[in-house]
Amino acid sequence: MHYFTPKRCETTTKIMYHDRQTAWQAAEQSRIERGVELWVYQCQYCGQWHLTHRDPALAQAVGHFKRSQKPYSRKKGFKPRRR
Repeated sequence: MHYFTPKRCETTTKIMYHDRQTAWQAAEQSRIERGVELWVYQCQYCGQWHLTHRDPALAQAVGHFKRSQKPYSRKKGFKPRRR
């Protein structure tokens, strides 16, 4: 038996859809089969369309769509000295 293996984005590892319509069809199918509400957005890295659990309109308004970059040490348990 042959199983379809979808192409994935190298950066985000999410399934790539070539156009917005097929991505919305996949989101609707997921809602019907699994009861999960998904949204569609265009990837800034590959230019294809992906699905997400977060509402992009709400996330962009709040500004939490990207993870905040916090400086960290490579050493586990490292605490800087107090002087």
